[in-house]
Amino acid sequence: MSSLLKIRAERDQMSAIERRIADFLLDNAHLLRDYSSQQLADALGISQSSVVKFSQKLGFKGYPDLKYSIGQAVARSGGGDEGVAAVATVDDPRALLAEHLWQLKAQAEAETQLINPGERIDAIAALLQQAGKVYVIGLGEDGIPARAFATRLSMLGIVTVHYVDAVLMQAGVSSAGPGDVLMVFSEHGRQPALCQISRVFRERVGKVVTVTRHTPNPLRAYADASLLVSAHDERRHVEPLLYQSALQHLLDLIFLLLCDTSEGRRRQLDLNLERMQDLLDT
Repeated sequence: MSSLLKIRAERDQMSAIERRIADFLLDNAHLLRDYSSQQLADALGISQSSVVKFSQKLGFKGYPDLKYSIGQAVARSGGGDEGVAAVATVDDPRALLAEHLWQLKAQAEAETQLINPGERIDAIAALLQQAGKVYVIGLGEDGIPARAFATRLSMLGIVTVHYVDAVLMQAGVSSAGPGDVLMVFSEHGRQPALCQISRVFRERVGKVVTVTRHTPNPLRAYADASLLVSAHDERRHVEPLLYQSALQHLLDLIFLLLCDTSEGRRRQLDLNLERMQDLLDT
């Protein structure tokens, strides 16, 4: 697993000093061979021990091991850049833009996969598979993936209750009971209304699954299970594209698990697709 990938994936959970180190390593990975731990500390105005602790927190014995791993990652990525040039030359700016965007999305999806262990994904899929009812909510832009996923669940024959309004969802969850699941989509996890709904839902012995960025946020405190998304870019118009792509990949994986673990669900999906096609053909 790439050390640079691990740093990106874990950045949101780091302290302020750790983020400074992480950002420096990500921005200057190709120059890192010229830096000792003391030189890196001097460049950032921090103690050498902070650099060593940062390396150990990532699972390395020390800074030399981390530096070597980053050097290996940079060497491996060198071939990828040549491949891009072969596919898209400077004479084809649209192809260059498309290739770069694809790489950024692939990176975000890899980071997201890293912070969502397989056993967690399996557990969430099992919760949805066994749920009596699945309540789904997302406000604003979070409502788009929430609605799409709720539709997919209903196509599989899972009883799904979807709201785009927090007040209506507050009333809706009054009928929730043991075995029901609430999925809350909130990129930053800061809406007080969604925290309140999640708290009430857990009090009714339902299970709460939150879908947020990989950041400390109030909503995750009410979660029985969390789906986490890692997607970063300094450009404000690009970062949401990466978040949506990584989130969609994560939700697609859960959908496939639901299909693959139940032949009955697949038959229900086929039946619903046929019925929809019949309506479209009439």
